[in-house]
Amino acid sequence: MAIKIKVEVLTQEAFAPFGQVIEMDVRKSFMINEGHTRRYHELAEVDVADGGGNAIFSIFKSSRREFPLEIKMMEHHPMGSQAFMPMQAAEWLVVVSEGDEIPTAETCRAFLASASQGVQYGKGVWHHPLLTLVVEQDFWVVDRGGEEKNLIEHYFEGEVAFVDIVPRD
Repeated sequence: MAIKIKVEVLTQEAFAPFGQVIEMDVRKSFMINEGHTRRYHELAEVDVADGGGNAIFSIFKSSRREFPLEIKMMEHHPMGSQAFMPMQAAEWLVVVSEGDEIPTAETCRAFLASASQGVQYGKGVWHHPLLTLVVEQDFWVVDRGGEEKNLIEHYFEGEVAFVDIVPRD
């Protein structure tokens, strides 16, 4: 069975069931450094302490997949949130699954993130690994470090979801 996923614009409201959108919001900002810097404050909360975890920063270098894109699997991190912020000025794609149950192609939703938007997946939210629309894109990543396993992958059986969007270059 094949399910076509409509790509939605990434907004705080639409993404709220899955986590937080990380973007400059003047309502969450104030001036610092003698009026020379605007601080966009508390744009996302890091939730990684389960099982003695700690927050770590990484850089992921992601390459574009084949389009139209087949979504055959999802993953989640039951012990901590995971945040992604693009380092280059390029749009990218976010695919998540509704609900807490094992994901299916029918429960997938896709969002188009602007070059200035990041996301933080809430703890346990099913999502697809990074999806770039350019040949290669780097991301700052904040997630959980620690000894306990914090990655569960689920491959769809007998179904696939498709995202039909044109790559950007």
